[in-house]
Amino acid sequence: MKKIDLSNLSEQELQQKVVEFKGQMESLRLSHKMSPIENPMRIAKLRKTIARYCTELTKRQHAAA
Repeated sequence: MKKIDLSNLSEQELQQKVVEFKGQMESLRLSHKMSPIENPMRIAKLRKTIARYCTELTKRQHAAA
């Protein structure tokens, strides 16, 4: 998702996405431990996506304060 798309989401939607992505991350890590997944770079991309969403949330919380 692009930065413009992130700015259009509400804080609640961002938080829901972070929770959703963290769940996906756990399932990917677990499946990767059991047997190697086809594309292990998905884990790194998902981690970076979570960081982008968390950064946007933090930025909004600091702007509101």
